[in-house]
Amino acid sequence: MCGIIGIIGKREVAPLLLEGLRRLEYRGYDSAGVATLVGKGIERRRAEGRLDNLAERLEREPLSGKTGIGHTRWATHGRPTERNAHPHATDKVAIVHNGIIENFHELRDELVAKGIRFETDTDTEAVAHLLTVSLNDGATPEQAMADAMDRLRGAFSLAVVFAGQPDLMIGARRGSPLAVGYGDGEMYIGTDALALASLTRRITYLEEDDWVVLSPQGVRIFNQRQPVERPVKETALSGALIGKGNYPHFMLKEICEQPAVIGDTLQSFLNPLTRQVQLPKLPFDFATVPKITIVACGTAYLAGLVAKYWFESVARLPVEVDIASEFRYRAAPMPDGGVTIAISQSGETIDTLAALQYAKSQGQICLAIVNVLESVIARESHAVLQTLAGPEIGVASTKAFTTQLTVLAVLAIAAARARGKLTAEREAQLCAALIATPAKVTEIISQEDAIERVANAVVKARDVLFLGRGSSYPIALEGALKLKEISYIHAEGYAAGEMKHGPIALIDENVPVVVMAPLDEVFDKTASNVEQVEARGGKLVLFSNASGIKRLGGRAVASMALPETDPFTAPILYAIPAQLLAYRVAVMKGTDVDKPRNLAKAVTVE
Repeated sequence: MCGIIGIIGKREVAPLLLEGLRRLEYRGYDSAGVATLVGKGIERRRAEGRLDNLAERLEREPLSGKTGIGHTRWATHGRPTERNAHPHATDKVAIVHNGIIENFHELRDELVAKGIRFETDTDTEAVAHLLTVSLNDGATPEQAMADAMDRLRGAFSLAVVFAGQPDLMIGARRGSPLAVGYGDGEMYIGTDALALASLTRRITYLEEDDWVVLSPQGVRIFNQRQPVERPVKETALSGALIGKGNYPHFMLKEICEQPAVIGDTLQSFLNPLTRQVQLPKLPFDFATVPKITIVACGTAYLAGLVAKYWFESVARLPVEVDIASEFRYRAAPMPDGGVTIAISQSGETIDTLAALQYAKSQGQICLAIVNVLESVIARESHAVLQTLAGPEIGVASTKAFTTQLTVLAVLAIAAARARGKLTAEREAQLCAALIATPAKVTEIISQEDAIERVANAVVKARDVLFLGRGSSYPIALEGALKLKEISYIHAEGYAAGEMKHGPIALIDENVPVVVMAPLDEVFDKTASNVEQVEARGGKLVLFSNASGIKRLGGRAVASMALPETDPFTAPILYAIPAQLLAYRVAVMKGTDVDKPRNLAKAVTVE
């Protein structure tokens, strides 16, 4: 969530730190700051709100120095004020931190008892004082960090600079990612390779409990106080800043990129000539897998719910889908030979990582579906399938979701073939439906007038219900989530058959009911639920194909006709109007579409 960058350089670092922080804006934040070493002291500039506020302050109050650290903060402990913004500093150290120090109350009480005065409400300040006490007691910076690693509990990554020592920076990680970058007489540290992409492509990813000492000449890495070696890798990330182009928002740009990225992802796993799935060699055989467990959070979890329908109906393979933050504490029994699939856009989601680690401890073979091959979840898995979505900057996931669905769809087809549950003819039909998906997504995106009509039916509502059956049920959940995330309208998704078991009590003329109704085997059941909505005066908003609109559209205050598709691929297509509806409503309401309040892109704290 929070973003970290540090530079030991040959140039003035404040502008470089600011540029690195702009690369980390996608993670979500509510304050930002930088600190540099100036003479024998530490100077800071911090600001509440957007990076532009920090940039304006740096313009008014320039900051010199060739060694420094920067931070974008997503508040966990303490309100998002300048006072609580990072970097935090004493007279000896300045520190930036991503994660949570779980035992900071204990540390704070201990430090207060020694006469130390705290100036912020954050857990991070306890680490700054802990290091300072060690330094005052005669420890070297390296000894102080080694001792701190023994004391700290939680998931965190840290970068620290020391007053009067411009050729020294120390970083550390436990549970939260941190990368080291190599330059020409310069060294860098950052939350991920994207933060460092304009500076270097030579990256080392620190491993669990590593801490690292940086100097202009290189790095020394330690684990459990012992020196260790970690490989240096070349990252393929571009140094160019990612822009919106001619789009008003990143979210709209990323919605419109979906035909291309779905196509790119399909090309990596599917042969269009033979119409067969071609996966890389996996460390398991679907024919003998007794059960799949899918763990994920947020939108990625909803992709897993769709996959459950696919795997069970097409491949006849049992699937359990769990919210990672719940799964990790349930101590679930797991079968011999089972496969766990961890889904994450960033590959950094802390709860998903912890669930993956539990599955590994239970002997499961772990497969990651991630957008970032160099991420910690990818590195900790036995195999990886990449979603070729490219960088996704908007906090509300769009193209990452549909490329996750794309990978899961081809995986389900491969499983079905391996288990003898799919004829060659049906595999070709499903692959053909997937190949046709990008063009159909383009067709949906072009229906601006239809989306405008649907958005007008929703924009003034306080509450909205989304309904779907079968594999459209998770898409109803996703539609509700998107609307909540960026328009701040209360919305709930339900399985359509569950409406009469409670939610129907909410329906009146002021509650729009958005129905996802592809023409599939449960369409008639969904139609029955639509009639129940109409009978109670609900405002029906309908997404279906032309045949479905013809049958039900007369009851709707607004509808949108989607292209005909095989029911198998319907979840991918029906996700698009859900995204467009949320986007259009948010624009009408004037909310911050790309950076909705209180949310972060990469959730690296519990």
